[in-house]
Amino acid sequence: MLYICPTPIGNLGDMTYRAVETLKSVDEIACEDTRVTVKLLNHFEIKKHLFSYHEHNEKAMTEKIIEKLRSGMDIALVSDAGMPGISDPGEELIKACIRENIEYTVLPGASAAVTAVIASNMQTQPFHYEGFLDRQRRKKHLEKLKGITATLVFYESPHRILKALEDMLEVLGDRNITLGRELTKKYETYFHTTVSEAIRHYEQTPPKGEFVVVVEGYKEIKEEMTLEEAIDEVHKRVLGGERQKEVVKELAKVYGVDRQELYKATANQER
Repeated sequence: MLYICPTPIGNLGDMTYRAVETLKSVDEIACEDTRVTVKLLNHFEIKKHLFSYHEHNEKAMTEKIIEKLRSGMDIALVSDAGMPGISDPGEELIKACIRENIEYTVLPGASAAVTAVIASNMQTQPFHYEGFLDRQRRKKHLEKLKGITATLVFYESPHRILKALEDMLEVLGDRNITLGRELTKKYETYFHTTVSEAIRHYEQTPPKGEFVVVVEGYKEIKEEMTLEEAIDEVHKRVLGGERQKEVVKELAKVYGVDRQELYKATANQER
């Protein structure tokens, strides 16, 4: 049987009991980098045979793993951090198991994308996950994404983040953004800002650590309404029995009025 085992994205305390017990029980463990995984196993006093399974040998090794599974072996698949199959090898192996009618299971666990979306100030449903963008085709790909209303989620490294933000500003516009850095680690930070402000910040402060970039989805503004007009509209509708919070939410979405500003300006409407 194949076990898809998530590993911590930075904090070893996030390893689940089930994942530890699974790694103890299987015959062998497939991993991205044996040097990384052996540190995890040593921490939990697990001794197992490891073999490499990464993007450069995925096709050939998938066939070999399927042969092992057919012979009755139990094998766990882990990535260096997080959930295998999400921006890491695993997708092809699962497809092969389904095709060959081989039993498999996926253990729940840490995901940097989900963690960052929940911690952001963006809508969490729906969100659109992209992971790492090819820097050679980044602008063209962003063009395909700019009309998506769902929250967008990307992964970026410190040496690429500034250029990625510049491309986002050019293609997507100056949207609200949350940058999650070094998630679950000692220096974890969340930076809630706009794309342009993030660029200015990282031009002055060199970025460090791995990033999850959560970007506000496209907002279609059907009509325009000034803040003063919106305040009057909230006042009228609250007097008519509607809830201030819901009216503000609707006006911000439909007319593009700043939600927080309108909420503060009408905070005493229901008192």
